[in-house]
Amino acid sequence: MNSSADTMARKRAAPWHARNLRLARHTLAAMAAVVVMMTQARAAVPLPQPRPADAPRAEAVPETKAAPDTRAVPETEAPATPGDAAAAAPEVSACRKALTEDIAIAPSIPAIRGAGGCGGEDLVRLEAVVLSPTQRVAVKPAAILRCTMAAAIADWVRTDIAPLAAGLGTVLSELDNFDSFECRGRNRVKGAKLSEHGRANALDIRGLKLANGATLGLTDRTVARPIREKVLATVCARFRTVLGPGSDWYHEDHIHLDLAERRNGFKLCNWGVYDPLPAVAPLLPAARPDDAPPREVTAEGAVSDDARNAREPGARH
Repeated sequence: MNSSADTMARKRAAPWHARNLRLARHTLAAMAAVVVMMTQARAAVPLPQPRPADAPRAEAVPETKAAPDTRAVPETEAPATPGDAAAAAPEVSACRKALTEDIAIAPSIPAIRGAGGCGGEDLVRLEAVVLSPTQRVAVKPAAILRCTMAAAIADWVRTDIAPLAAGLGTVLSELDNFDSFECRGRNRVKGAKLSEHGRANALDIRGLKLANGATLGLTDRTVARPIREKVLATVCARFRTVLGPGSDWYHEDHIHLDLAERRNGFKLCNWGVYDPLPAVAPLLPAARPDDAPPREVTAEGAVSDDARNAREPGARH
């Protein structure tokens, strides 16, 4: 019985082994065919000819430098050149080149571009005017101005005001800055035309401080009139706009200076240099001088009303 069972098992397994054997033979044949095809294809590709012995040697690329990229670069992506970088940098103005540290301490600041045209370019922060290597006139607080306006202020202080202080037996030490750049309308009136202060083209000054401790208030009536008149003459000769007492009630306590451009080079100088007010206001008119002209009389010989009123102080008109 056992031998018969083994024989039957072998007979049943025989067909399965035969199928596997045939499948394996087909697989090996297919792989062999693929290898033959690859070999034939490789043999069909021509190999490069050997390099001639007399051919020039190729130049080696230094290890520290990358081989140049010969690919075409679109025009919009062209690499920047040193010339392009120089063109992109802002050009230094002639004023900025001339306003050196031997003349003023005025570092450049970025351009200001505000609403309604406020601000400007080529701006500086005027901190002091240099009179000599050991002497400076401080601008307090520092003024934000266009370079041209700062240069005009520095030249005015160095050329006109410093000698004026020297004539008084002292030296100038400080410029009292009341206002410089401020984005606003004229006289701070809402809706008014843009002030030159809004263009960084104006400076308001209240006074000049001296090294001896004195202060020359430019609108102070107690300051000697000749001194104030000298200052008036210098600023009206240099600046295009000068406003002070008498121009309007906005400028009763300071002097406004600017370089506003006008047609035909027109300048505006409106600063009244007034005498001190009397300590006590007179209640009655002064007595009639002896050398005064005779009074007017009517045809009948009576004194006219105007003459009588002049003769009789307090008479009603």
